[in-house]
Amino acid sequence: MASFFHFLTYYVLRIYYICHGDNMKVKVIDEAHEKDLENSVNDFLDELDGEVIDIKFQVSTSVFSEEQIYCFSAMIIYQK
Repeated sequence: MASFFHFLTYYVLRIYYICHGDNMKVKVIDEAHEKDLENSVNDFLDELDGEVIDIKFQVSTSVFSEEQIYCFSAMIIYQK
């Protein structure tokens, strides 16, 4: 089922790109803390002179020694 949604997302974005061409842009933001990501995304959206198409969010974790490390990231797809 997940592959269907990935295909659907790809299909929708591909059709959008065909219709709107090079006006579509991507911004990737990566932070170590969830609140920092929230602030960075909100700052970007406040300054954005365009229309948001989609926002993807991802969290990854790893362990280094005895410390657990988080990585919060967002990809903002927008039209300028």
